[in-house]
Amino acid sequence: MRMIKILLILATSIFLLISNGFARDLTFIDGLLNPAKLQGSGRFNWWGFHIYDASFYRAGTPSSPEFALDIRYQKSFSGVSIANSSAEEMKKMGVPDAQVTQWGKELAKVFPNIESGQTLTAVYVPKQGTIFYHDGKRIAQIPGIEFSKAFFGIWLDPKTSVPKLRSELLGQGCPPPLLNEAC
Repeated sequence: MRMIKILLILATSIFLLISNGFARDLTFIDGLLNPAKLQGSGRFNWWGFHIYDASFYRAGTPSSPEFALDIRYQKSFSGVSIANSSAEEMKKMGVPDAQVTQWGKELAKVFPNIESGQTLTAVYVPKQGTIFYHDGKRIAQIPGIEFSKAFFGIWLDPKTSVPKLRSELLGQGCPPPLLNEAC
């Protein structure tokens, strides 16, 4: 009986050590949103494949304009393919072709290749625009409210091609003021 207790304690200790090793450091989001509150999260599947998990964070109050979208990829993708997919989704929502082309090129320069388990995070801060992070390290900033509306609209606009994920991200809360949608 004593041996079983020892094994149980050992197994529990190993589990706790392993699970802490996989804990994500989101202090960079918390520092920008001061504090960050998870509003909702969901999973994006395409043709039955688990592509990524997304989490939507808001600043202290629901009316705060700052927010973040954190995407943890479950498949590997080139930065160019992520940029092209982003531009295509913006185009589907009505962004003019010339603007989509310009932003697509800009994103292709910004987005790194992503391996399974890595994250891309986009944080919206008024007067600064969209700040991008790769695994918690700042990689770029794209100014402008129109870019931010189009980029975050991929997931949060009512015209999104992923309405179920949008619903999961928004949870019981409202979209951010950036999208000018009444709640």
